[in-house]
Amino acid sequence: MPVATQIWNEQSLEVAGLTLRYLKGGSGVPLVTLHHSTGSPGWLPVHDELAAKAEVYLPDMPGYGQSTRPEWAREARDIAILLGQALDRLGLEKVALAGFGFGGFVAAEFATMASGRLSHLVLVGAAGLQPTEGEILDEMMVDFDQYVKAGFRSDDLYAQNFGEETAPEIKQLWDFSREMTARLTWKPYMFNRRLAPLLKEVGTPTLIIWGGDDRVVPVVCGRQYQAALPNARLEVIDGAGHLVEYEEPARVSSLISDFIKS
Repeated sequence: MPVATQIWNEQSLEVAGLTLRYLKGGSGVPLVTLHHSTGSPGWLPVHDELAAKAEVYLPDMPGYGQSTRPEWAREARDIAILLGQALDRLGLEKVALAGFGFGGFVAAEFATMASGRLSHLVLVGAAGLQPTEGEILDEMMVDFDQYVKAGFRSDDLYAQNFGEETAPEIKQLWDFSREMTARLTWKPYMFNRRLAPLLKEVGTPTLIIWGGDDRVVPVVCGRQYQAALPNARLEVIDGAGHLVEYEEPARVSSLISDFIKS
């Protein structure tokens, strides 16, 4: 996996009786980034790029990585509630929020509850809406490697990021994350029918980024988010897969940095 520069530090806080671990680096506009359903592998090159222009917070969402698992949580919305409480503990009254994949689902749920706390919203290949065409790839039905490989436009790019043989600690992260994801997104898988109607009241400036060759969450979901959110624009990166921030970190970070500075 490409290694980012050590410009961050590791911290933790207590929220609702849980320990929340997060990485923090950079300076400028506070930007909270939420990881995929496979968990956060740590600080990536895209975070390096973002931290050049923003104060980046990268939490392990509750139940993922080194954050305590809330045994009671059963919906993405539950994680969004905990996110709001974590921002209170951090003293962050207003932030830019960027969610990737499942993290985008959580970010969208948070926006419907507390849009006034968001200066900007960024959704990158976000789950959360039922596709009007196709379906969201069910990670519970395939091997870990197969699911993550589907996020890239080629197996070569997967190998560049995770190696020909995936490290045991990464597979352990994926395994632990999948159990939590199953608790939060099962029936229906990876979407909430109550979300779309609520998005119509979210006036937060929103940037939607999608890989044009996303085989995990269909690009039609990006168009559905654009139609549902009154102040949104969609940027499709031709040829990119679901894990567009791995494939095109400079492009993604540039889009996000320019957007939150606007």
